[in-house]
Formats: sequence, C-alpha cells, structure tokens
Amino acid sequence: MNNSNPFHSRIRIVAGAFFIFSCILIIKLFILQIVNTSTYADRADKQYATPVGDMFERGSIFFANRDGTLVAAGTVMTGFKVAVNSKNIEDPETLYTHLSPFTKLTHDEFISKVTKLNDPYEEVANRLSKEEADIITSQKIPGVSIYKEKWRFYPGDSLASHTLGFVAYKGDDRVGQYGLEKFYNSLLSKPVGEAYMNFFAEVFSNIGKSFDGTRGGDLVTTIDPNIQHMLEEELRATFTAWNADQVGAIIMDPKTGEIFAMSDLPDFNLNEFNLVKDPHLYGNPIVENVFEFGSVIKPLVIESALDAGVITPETTYFDSGKITIDKKVINNFDLKGRGMVNIQTVLDQSLNTGMVFVENKLGHEQFRNYMKSFGIGQKTGIDLPNETVGLIKNLDSPRNLEYANAAFGQGIAVTPIEAIRAFASLGNGGVLVTPHLVKEIKYNDGTSKITTWDTTPTAMKNGSASGDTISRMLVHVFDSYGEGSYKFPHYSVATKTGTGQVAKENGKGYYEDRHMHSFFGYFPAYDPKFIVFLYLKNPKEVKYASQTLIPPFVNITKFLINYYNLPPDR
Repeated sequence: MNNSNPFHSRIRIVAGAFFIFSCILIIKLFILQIVNTSTYADRADKQYATPVGDMFERGSIFFANRDGTLVAAGTVMTGFKVAVNSKNIEDPETLYTHLSPFTKLTHDEFISKVTKLNDPYEEVANRLSKEEADIITSQKIPGVSIYKEKWRFYPGDSLASHTLGFVAYKGDDRVGQYGLEKFYNSLLSKPVGEAYMNFFAEVFSNIGKSFDGTRGGDLVTTIDPNIQHMLEEELRATFTAWNADQVGAIIMDPKTGEIFAMSDLPDFNLNEFNLVKDPHLYGNPIVENVFEFGSVIKPLVIESALDAGVITPETTYFDSGKITIDKKVINNFDLKGRGMVNIQTVLDQSLNTGMVFVENKLGHEQFRNYMKSFGIGQKTGIDLPNETVGLIKNLDSPRNLEYANAAFGQGIAVTPIEAIRAFASLGNGGVLVTPHLVKEIKYNDGTSKITTWDTTPTAMKNGSASGDTISRMLVHVFDSYGEGSYKFPHYSVATKTGTGQVAKENGKGYYEDRHMHSFFGYFPAYDPKFIVFLYLKNPKEVKYASQTLIPPFVNITKFLINYYNLPPDR
C-alpha cells in the first residue's frame, strides 16, 4: 500500500497544477473578454481606422449624485468622418451638393479642400452618426470614404468647465489640457495596443506582479451635478445683476475636503473650446489666481487671539473710527467711531480699528505663526494643475503697518482654494483638510481604489474650544444681517463678509472705484456639513459684499438644507 503513495501524490500534484492553470485561464479570459471587450471591439473595427491610425481611447470622468449614481462628465463618443481623395473627384460642385447637409465647412472652404492637387486624404465632415454615414455610403460617390472616429465629449457643455479641463492635441498626441483632464492625464490615457498582446504572453506576464500605479481607468469625482448646476445658476445671476468682471464659488465638506461644486465665471463650452479667443479663460482662477479678500480674514485673526488667550468675545477697546500706524491712518469702512465696544461688535460691524487692536494683543510673531498655520501662503495639494500660493511677504515685514493691514485682510493675497481651506478649520476643530475632486478610481482591470487625503493640524492649542467660540460669534454675525431678516430660525449659520480693495496692475496702490467682494459661511455651525465661499470682482454701482453675496449664499444654503434634508440644530 505504501508503494502507491508516490503515484497518488503525483496525481494530486498534477490535478492541483491543472486546477491552478484553469483558474488563471478563466480569470484571464474574463479580463480579455469582459474588461477589455471595448478594446477588442475596436480591433474588430480596424478596417474603419483612419489612414493615420487615429482611434482615440480615454478613461471617463464621472460626477456623482447624492445617492451615489454616476453621471458622465467627460466621455468618449464614437461616430464617423468623411474624407475625400481629390484625384478621384470629378465634379466638386456636385460633391458639395451631396455632402453639404453633413459638413460644417462653407462652400469655399469645401471646394478648396477637395480641389487640392494630388491630395489623397482630406477630411470634410466629422462626428457623424451611423445613420448619416450610411446615407453617404449608399450614394457610392467616387473618391469619398467613411472612417470610424472617436472624440472626447462633455455632456454638460460648460458645466464645471474649469474643473474638468479638456483634451486637445499636443504634437501628434491628444492629451489632457487644464483641469482634471491634465492632472490625471496619465491615468485617463489608455495605452494603445496594450490589449493586442499574444494571448499566452498576457496569461503569464503578470503572474506574481503587483500593481505599480500606472494602470489606466476612470475617475469618480466628488462633484454633485445637481449642486454644480444650482451653483452656476446662482453665479450667473449674480454676475449679470452686478455687471461684475468675475465671480466664483466653492462648496466643500469642511471636515473631509470633498468639493461638491466649484465654478468661476466667465467660463466656456468644453465641446467648443477651440472657439475661445482668449486662452487665459482656460485657466482656473480658484487655484491659479490670488486676491486680497479683505474682512473675511478677520475671523482667522480673532480665533488666533482667542486661542492664545489674549482676548475673549467680551474684551473691550475704545473705537475712535481711526488709528495711526507708522504715520498711516487706518479707518473703519464708514470712517465712524463706535466708542467703547467689545470684540463681538468688531466682527458684527467689521471694524478695522478693532482688528489692529487684536493684532497688537497677539504680537507680530504669534500673529504670523497662527496665520501661516492656517495654510496661508502654501499650496493646498488639491488635485488640479498649476496651483499657485498666496502672497504673504507682508507677514515677514519689519514694519507695524503691514501687520495692521494684514489683520483686516489687506496687503496679503491668497487663492480662493487657500481661503476656503483656512475658513474650514474654524468649524472643524482646527484642522487643515486637503481639498480634492476625485474620490474613487475605477481601473480598467475591474478593480477600484477609494482615494485618501491628508489632514494637517493648525497652531490651535485648543481648536475645539476656540472653534466653538468663533463659530458662536460668527452665528451672531449672520443673525444680525439685515436686522435679522436672513436668519434661519432652525439652523445655526456662521458667516463673514469681506470687501477688499483691488490693487492696481502696476503695484502702486489701489483703485478707488474697484472692490473685491467675498463671503464665507458654514452650517450647521457647530457640526458643519458644508462650507461655502463666494467672491465677486469689481461689481458695478455697489460697494459692500453684504449687498451682493448674502442673497446668493442664502439661496445656496436653502438648497443644500433641502437637498440633503439636514436636521435642524436649533
């Protein structure tokens, strides 16, 4: 009996090896036939490829609704194009008559293309449906050929245009330009010919290899298309109402950094980006431009002083309406004094003299350290290209005047994304989140990855306590607007407005008649689910942000409360 054991062992080994090999084959067949089915379909259509082999392929970008359902934001469309061989065209005018319903070329442009001497390939129509291609094919016109083509398509047209970016030629290759398309270009680009490996070579080539991060795939963003659409409607209405030069906004989760919506106007149609005359419009000001936002900076300074223990909301000072620093007079916005007032009044009425008082209590070194710990002057790490940093050299100045100005938001300039990250720390316990736009990557091999993002503590010694105090003060600010007319009876909303001066392009002073309006708010104030930041550059015939930005903020807040069915907190 013992002599049979080696034979049985061999049978078991062979059977085990066969089982393992069968499993590998099944898995690979699944990948080849299911995961890569579209790739092989393209191979089957190879007879339709253009003479230059231009069969475009790219991963998709998705928006995500509140319930998790995905909505295409950037995808690849398949259609047909028409090309002519001029040597075989006998009657260009008759050909134009046949093809004019399908081409966007003018008569002269069309004739010019089809009459080029010895030109074997000239495209005269593209992005046609199969029905349109069949009509042309049925006419059997000499010198006319139909080819399959693919192109990038954005179903929302201009929706989130600065965020998404677009795909365009760079040399002979189509690559992501601006926005997510550029930042995640290496992932969205699918290597041509990757699936055309020898079958057995593919079966065995990846055995024992771990993923190296170079796989292609699709992006699932944090953008909710319903919130994005609502936000853009509010911004367009505000942009038009005040005849502004620029308007923008971000809606973010202050605890995680997930961005539900972001936009800057003027924007552009992603499907017609080639019609944009000024290429500067392609850039995203939310991460690429810096602004002096003014009084929205004040809560950061006051929370710092609260945390340092040098003031309380009840601390008082005498407000004469002006103060002289380094022989420079600093006034309140209305040039008026209030007499003896407390720090809550400084926030309620946005008193510049009060902020100079608070900064003096902190001292320059503590003020500078706290402000830098809010991420001012640093990149946020957002997953968008070309992020710049704020201009904060005045925080290292030897002069008192620069610190006094910085205390009420002048003389330092930050990006909108820097600003909202700093403001979010007021309500989230003193943490800097990483603002981000992608929450999941769906790889082409069928696997997926949930993205993770770092957080960084601020200099707050007791972020929860000082955060609760500043939040309570900012709720009082919002409840006081319009003599309480904007107050939400069942929700606590913490906000602050800002009206800053616009610096001249030559760097010599400020315009007297131009202003930068800004506004942030988070809610529910003591356990915030949302933070909203809005800005409006150079609105006409209006001076203060309280006039221009509170109404759209209220509309946005009402929408989010209803859309997410937030429970009341007071």
